[in-house]
Amino acid sequence: MNSENNTHKDRLLVSYILNAAWLVGLGGLHRLYNGKIGTGLLWLFTGGVLGIGQFVDLFLIPNMVDEYEMKLRLKAGVSPLGMPLDQPAQTSQVYKPNRHQLMMKLIEAAESRGGSLTVTQGVKATGAGFAEVEAIFQEMLKSGYVRIDNDPVSGAVTYHFHELH
Repeated sequence: MNSENNTHKDRLLVSYILNAAWLVGLGGLHRLYNGKIGTGLLWLFTGGVLGIGQFVDLFLIPNMVDEYEMKLRLKAGVSPLGMPLDQPAQTSQVYKPNRHQLMMKLIEAAESRGGSLTVTQGVKATGAGFAEVEAIFQEMLKSGYVRIDNDPVSGAVTYHFHELH
């Protein structure tokens, strides 16, 4: 970050020095330096649009530098935050339980809900995905640990744990 900050300051300084080159008849060099080729050539051939454009650019140079650096980062495959675009952002480590731990969390969640649990409630209680929770429930259903039916009000598929009622 510190070297990026120095590079930014260097580009700003060089841009202001090139803007001052107008005093010797070379207007627009700061625009060329920051990738604004069309307007840079226009400034060069019109004396910085008669000096008015050069003066206005004194206030616009910081944005020109930021914009050009953003284009360079994107071209290099780096996000504006300095992270590679081809890699996902670093997120905090997420705890992912194994099958046994997931089954235990589902049983605990069912126990706290009177012995019944829907897949959505299981997902919410464990943080696991729908497919994972459904697979555990299906495994428990085949083994005879739960029975399945639909909630009479919502119609949601509900798994009932016999031993927890």
